[in-house]
Amino acid sequence: MTRFIICLCFFLPNALSVCGQAPEKHIHTQEQLWLGVFNQTRFNKHWGGWLDVHYRMTDNFASRPSQFLLRPALTYFIKDNLRANFGYALVRHYPAEGLNTTRTEHRPWQQIWWNQKYTGLSTLQWLRLEQRFNEKVVADVKEAGYNYNFRIRYNLAFLIPLKGKEMAAKMPLAAIMNEVFVNLGSGVVYNTFDQNRFFAGFGYNFTSHLNAQVGYMNVYQQERSGNDYVSSHTIRLFLFHSLDLSNKEQ
Repeated sequence: MTRFIICLCFFLPNALSVCGQAPEKHIHTQEQLWLGVFNQTRFNKHWGGWLDVHYRMTDNFASRPSQFLLRPALTYFIKDNLRANFGYALVRHYPAEGLNTTRTEHRPWQQIWWNQKYTGLSTLQWLRLEQRFNEKVVADVKEAGYNYNFRIRYNLAFLIPLKGKEMAAKMPLAAIMNEVFVNLGSGVVYNTFDQNRFFAGFGYNFTSHLNAQVGYMNVYQQERSGNDYVSSHTIRLFLFHSLDLSNKEQ
């Protein structure tokens, strides 16, 4: 089953893009910089909170803003390594070069999150469902109402300690991840495959509750037309923080 999930995560994007693409394929490339901060806090045995905040820039990595995202959630701990999230994301999509209108997206989301530890390796997976309400913007002008679709995301990440066999404080690590996005809904015609994000980089555990990761990420996204794609070469810097207030650990 694990092998099947890994194959699905890494090979589904290519299969979907081939099946759904128009006869001629156009790929546009760009450079981006993604900054993000994540926090997971456990209040008691079963309940906790999630918050992540992102600021993304584009064109020559940091020429102009691309997106701002604020994503809080309530967490239910099924087990220590298995949890469910129920949240909402507020997303600001900044206009492309030459345009002026910022588009707002409201995005309720639900997620199953789980991790597993092995000797010399940790895995992190999540399966997320998003309901996306995007402001209607036509010819750089906002119109009344929202466009709606929903999206499924599956993420698989490998964290490898570079010193010793288990994750610990003051330890460097390697990180490899892949996330697949699939669009669903009546408004989705040519881009059922939405995007694939592949990341490879390094991190450092400052403490058992705080680590940072930096590296290269490729975001390969299919546009609504079906035959236009964007390949974003991205520098990604994320900070991860956790708190466990159920046993007063910090």
